[in-house]
Amino acid sequence: MNALQGRTAVVTGGTSGIGLATARRFAAEGAHVYLTGRRKDAIDAAVETIGDGATGVQVDSADLGALDRLYETIRQDGRRIDVLFANAGGGEFATLEQVTEEHFDATFGTNVKGTLFTVQKALPLLVDGASVILTGSTAGTVGTEAFGVYGATKAAVRSLARTWANELRTRRIRVNTISPGPIDTPGIDGLAADAQQAAALKDVLAGSVPLGRMGHPDEVANVALFLASEQSSFVTGVELFVDGGANQV
Repeated sequence: MNALQGRTAVVTGGTSGIGLATARRFAAEGAHVYLTGRRKDAIDAAVETIGDGATGVQVDSADLGALDRLYETIRQDGRRIDVLFANAGGGEFATLEQVTEEHFDATFGTNVKGTLFTVQKALPLLVDGASVILTGSTAGTVGTEAFGVYGATKAAVRSLARTWANELRTRRIRVNTISPGPIDTPGIDGLAADAQQAAALKDVLAGSVPLGRMGHPDEVANVALFLASEQSSFVTGVELFVDGGANQV
């Protein structure tokens, strides 16, 4: 416990799923967490579940002005950033024939543009020796049918992590990627048309995992805590899969 005592952490996309589980874990370990989301009601609900250790800021990560407001809020609070978890992202199924410009722009806007500028705009507030964590995906390394645009964005995120680990090494800022496999989150439900299809999709995903089940958001949060804390002080540039072996064996 208290692995992040007295530190300041930022978790984008922190109102549900992996982001919310990680924000809770960081706060439980002593950090003050700034969490972001697009909807104020979801932000308020997330902050309420965490308590005094959290501040919510309404942000669309693809909106550079909104990112500026986030970091200005942190600056005005007299804080600097020890841990940045650039987690906001999402995707939808679309085959090559179905991809539209809107689908492409929205997915790359949130997952790549949003990630890049979330990190870039944080640089003046990041302490030397900070930990930056990006959310990748097993989809970035395999050719999942109808998930090509999403997979391409996550491959881009992995590439950015390698580059930034080099570029920020003189400040001892570590940059790592967490790549979850099938995790039981609201985002999975959002890929299906209805509850019945969602259940069927989860059965298929669970069947693809050597451990025989989908993962839980808290299991990804545990890995995020490792990368955020001094326990990973000699770890940078890695892609750490949390996938129950789905892409490993």
